Amino acid sequence: MLPIAFHPIYKHPLPEGHRFPMLKYELLPQQLLHEGIVSESDFFKPGIPDLQHILAVHDKAYVDELVNLTLDARAARKIGFPLSAELVERELRIAQGTILGCEKALQYGIAFNIAGGTHHAYSNRGEAFCLLNDQAIGAQYLLDKKLASKILIIDLDVHQGNGTAEIFQNNSNVFTFSVHGKSNYPFKKETSDLDIALPDKTGDEEYLRIINDTVAKLIDREKPDFIFYLSGVDILDSDKLGKLGCSINGCKKRDEIVLSLCHKLEIPVQCSMGGGYSPEIKTIIEAHTNTYRTAKNIFS
Repeated sequence: MLPIAFHPIYKHPLPEGHRFPMLKYELLPQQLLHEGIVSESDFFKPGIPDLQHILAVHDKAYVDELVNLTLDARAARKIGFPLSAELVERELRIAQGTILGCEKALQYGIAFNIAGGTHHAYSNRGEAFCLLNDQAIGAQYLLDKKLASKILIIDLDVHQGNGTAEIFQNNSNVFTFSVHGKSNYPFKKETSDLDIALPDKTGDEEYLRIINDTVAKLIDREKPDFIFYLSGVDILDSDKLGKLGCSINGCKKRDEIVLSLCHKLEIPVQCSMGGGYSPEIKTIIEAHTNTYRTAKNIFS
């Protein structure tokens, strides 16, 4: 079984011409079912989380402004989506999908969120299409419930996980690891426990060498009992917002490295999809689908 958090609200209506590819949240589940990678029973619909789990990571003043739709205009602009009650509900459900995914990963070894990977959300603000930091919320949930004691967040989106780094900067129970484009957003980086910033156009060979050399050693050194994997596909050469140069096959091999280690070492892993902004939606769907194909091959 591959437990997958999904709710129809994930595909949120946006103004025509908006650069965020919201359509992928409708097409990806369809593709997974079409190929027989998963069945309908693998999907679960997240509800609204208990706000105490959100407030364990995010400042109450910020959460109140989100829920009450009272964010000032500048703060709302930094998020990049028009603020609405439906958008806030969407973000809350995504967070709950990752919380429940943590529990399911403990049971099945792996779990997914069709959305999530909202790593630009800070404790006190949102940025760059991220309102609430789903994997940070999930990590703190595991610690608070004593379901894990040492957590590793592997963030392989092309953009640094700046919000995640800020949230856990003083928490020794969570190790934040980000591999990202050096000249990509955010232009002012935070400090993760380990950052690897790559030059523009870094391709498969160098990228995969770094992942191969680093992830296994990091797991061996930190000895996590739970892993979060942010499997953004904006590392592709075709990506409009990313500046790396990986192929679809290279992106798939990256997933194989990470997920094979989790399986071999019997460390539960929750995967959130993160970014992907290639001009062709079919490219985004193919790259994301590869993550699920890889997981099925490894965990079945």
